Amino acid sequence: MLRFTTAFIATFALAPMAFAATSYPLKLTSCGHEVTIEKAPDSVVSVGQSTTEILYMLGLADKVKGTALWINPVLPEFAEVDKTVERLADNAPSFESVVAKKPELVVTAYEWMIGPQGAVGTREMFDDAGIASWIMPTECVGKDNTQSMDGARTRLFDTALLYQGITELAEIFDVSERGEKLVADLRSREESAVRKAKDLNLPEDVSGVFWYSSADIEIDPYVAGLNGVPGWMLSKLGVKNVVTSEEEWPTVGWETIATARPTFIVAAEMNRRRFPADDIAVKREFLTTDPVAKEMEAVRQDRILTIEANAMDPSVRAIFALEKLSNALSGFGLSK
Repeated sequence: MLRFTTAFIATFALAPMAFAATSYPLKLTSCGHEVTIEKAPDSVVSVGQSTTEILYMLGLADKVKGTALWINPVLPEFAEVDKTVERLADNAPSFESVVAKKPELVVTAYEWMIGPQGAVGTREMFDDAGIASWIMPTECVGKDNTQSMDGARTRLFDTALLYQGITELAEIFDVSERGEKLVADLRSREESAVRKAKDLNLPEDVSGVFWYSSADIEIDPYVAGLNGVPGWMLSKLGVKNVVTSEEEWPTVGWETIATARPTFIVAAEMNRRRFPADDIAVKREFLTTDPVAKEMEAVRQDRILTIEANAMDPSVRAIFALEKLSNALSGFGLSK
């Protein structure tokens, strides 16, 4: 997993700005919504762990007045600073609680949080309150959010959208140089992980499945669809996804998964406890005791990987997970 040293973070805060300063008012289009930023925001509320951690990585923690929607603990290097930021809710905060922080900007990675049927509010509600709203481009480019909460990706996720989001956030806050440094570091790590997997010369039949959770442990699990972040990871590393649905998190029966014979299983670890299967220990217990699951080669060979749930969404942690998966493949003994 990527770790930022104290010196690295300090460089963001202290390095002279070689990039042109942001020209305000800055006009952006965010998920089809026109946004005007009059000046570098002094205050922001972040609804979602991924945008919060990007803000911290950009050295903007002092601007963050509230956060919400947490799935995993914050990255360890930001544990102390995160304690100084108010957590409005572990899940979706109320519109009133966000507005009460009087932010100049609210950001999120999810249109189901702030959008046409937003759990927090609509774009128009925030416009009426005089608060600019911005959504990561990962949420709306090549993705249809009209049919379900999770939506369906119409084409394979691309980290170019993640890097675009980081660059836009940096521009909004007039810290473009920090954004470029962060993107360059993440891009380098992505390329290194892909090279490592390519050098393994894996057989064409190597395959995997990502298990996020299950509404009930005895029913079909939520697994990663073809075009989401896990599908991108598998594609980049030359591995087949046994799930072919374009939904972000379709439900697929274990009998179907077992028939597809995945080489390995990636199970999501999270603090959330909406469902019993959110607990990684429950997932492992099921895989090793269920009559169907326990007979899969991936289980019998103990090819079960644990990755943070937030890394299965469009976030900087997706790069960390790509590295972890690439390293794990090298230990499976699967090379030709």
